Amino acid sequence: MASTFSTPASTALFRRLTWEGTVPLEIRVDPNQLPANSDRGLECYYVQAPRVSYLPLLVPEIKRFLLDVVFDVAAAKTIKEEEWWFETDDQVLMKWHWSIGLLYDYHTVTTSMKSAKRPEGQQFPLRLILHLAAPPTDKLLIAPSIEACKQAFMGQLKEADFLRWGNTKRMTGLRGAEQDGIWEGIKDHNFEEYWKIASKITPTTTPARPNSPPPASVSMHSRPSSTDQSGAPDKDGAYNVRSVPIRIYLPNGPVLQDLAPPSLESGTLNTLGKFLSTLLPLLFPANQRALACPLIQGVVCPLDAEIAWLGACMAGADGWVNVMIGIL
Repeated sequence: MASTFSTPASTALFRRLTWEGTVPLEIRVDPNQLPANSDRGLECYYVQAPRVSYLPLLVPEIKRFLLDVVFDVAAAKTIKEEEWWFETDDQVLMKWHWSIGLLYDYHTVTTSMKSAKRPEGQQFPLRLILHLAAPPTDKLLIAPSIEACKQAFMGQLKEADFLRWGNTKRMTGLRGAEQDGIWEGIKDHNFEEYWKIASKITPTTTPARPNSPPPASVSMHSRPSSTDQSGAPDKDGAYNVRSVPIRIYLPNGPVLQDLAPPSLESGTLNTLGKFLSTLLPLLFPANQRALACPLIQGVVCPLDAEIAWLGACMAGADGWVNVMIGIL
């Protein structure tokens, strides 16, 4: 059983800290695609972007900047934002359906491997090149639009819901207005608006201990604790899910996915270290010094972190725990 009693208040705190995370972006228009008469001294745009947001959600803001200070009137009439796409200065394509935090962390571990630095040492803006034409649609996977990004996001939520419970009843049980509300919370970067609805499909972290009293404080954004006054376990608690939605990202490698139950067959709680030693035994050998480190939400995560706790407190807005593997 868990070594600490995670309360709804502490759960809400970590969720807000995760939500409020931002990353610096430097966005420069491809100089070869700048229209004539553009102000070439101002084609670079800086933004501290929310980790939970997506590049298509930044396009309207970037477009306003370019129309205000870079493009002339004639060029503004030719702009077609549906043809925009991004890549890094070393020509790595930015995926529309990955959150900005995920894009940043993936670039961090890849850059760290090339420079032999620890992943958390990356503190510089992610430098992106904005192309104004000829998008590689075969590689972007989805159309560069906010609506397509929304549909991809909702698909990730449903997949995470299925992995947790073996069905998607919680997601499909939401009214259309509630599903739209989840996305509006992402668009507006509104923690309260998002969690008011997301709390209906996201489990708590309180362990289902038979005789543990309920916590004294309850957050308005958390569900009830996983033990009631009679000591009955909450079937919707984080330690009672079938599997925690988790993906492992290797630098310049594949994305790995496997079932991550909160408890092992022995009855002990599953931890990030145990999960990684099973999935990547060469990098995380059991009872030996690890040759890599896991990065979650931009933070190097301890290997003894419980899988269930990570799923409830450190998952992205789409419900997934994204673990970047930085090679030491």
